[in-house]
Amino acid sequence: MTDGTPRPLRADARRNREKILTAAVRVFTTEGLDAHLERIAKEAGVGSATLYRNFPTREALIEAVYRNEVAQLCDAAPALLAQKPPTEALRAWTRLFLDYVTAKYGMIDALRAIAATGSNPYGHSREMIQAAITSLMDACTAAGAIRTDIRPTDIGAALEGIALTSAGAEHRQQAERLLDLTLDGLTVRP
Repeated sequence: MTDGTPRPLRADARRNREKILTAAVRVFTTEGLDAHLERIAKEAGVGSATLYRNFPTREALIEAVYRNEVAQLCDAAPALLAQKPPTEALRAWTRLFLDYVTAKYGMIDALRAIAATGSNPYGHSREMIQAAITSLMDACTAAGAIRTDIRPTDIGAALEGIALTSAGAEHRQQAERLLDLTLDGLTVRP
């Protein structure tokens, strides 16, 4: 008798799933969301049956890609804090946030269509992203490197605003300048 929780994937099945998600990001980015799923399977080095066993519909694949991108973005915060001083980690993470938003921007119509069916592809993404920003800002505050009157939700709103006005690869340089401006305004001056 099972308790309803799915069994963990075997190591090879988990690797195949990760390869499919990685390939899907590449293919969707270069060819758009209407790219053939067989192309994604080939790029991932798996058969079509393996792709469809993991993701029975295009929408399921797109939703999984989105959720995976959010998880990778949020998982990067503690990794960056372990490798860099807090302000450098925050700056590096904001660049990753731009990458995430650029990828999401290309998927927006498909994500809206998925949401219209009653599924919620966004789930807890806002809370997860806010938690990542909070951890980065807490580390910066503990180091005495940033102002204490700015809340993580303020930085989240600023990042969203920059992303909305500068989403897309053609606006990347402007987005990075705006990020620098925002982060420089956050920095404590002696």
